[in-house]
Amino acid sequence: MSRTIEEMIMPIYEFACSKCGRSFEELVSLSKIDEVVCPKCGSGQVKKKMSTFASKPASGGSSFSLGASSASSCGTGSV
Repeated sequence: MSRTIEEMIMPIYEFACSKCGRSFEELVSLSKIDEVVCPKCGSGQVKKKMSTFASKPASGGSSFSLGASSASSCGTGSV
């Protein structure tokens, strides 16, 4: 059985349940994202949250960078 690239990439997404308010993370492929249910109450009324990510340089360095921009760059920080 051959799998698509979408089925092989399984990122961790953050969700919030609209019914009970619980926030949780789920390892899920993009094609199955509509099937996520809340682990606390079992509701399918979940919304994907925006989240940051970390990346490691391809050169194998030890420093990580976050995928979110700083508050000052979006106009909300002090100048």
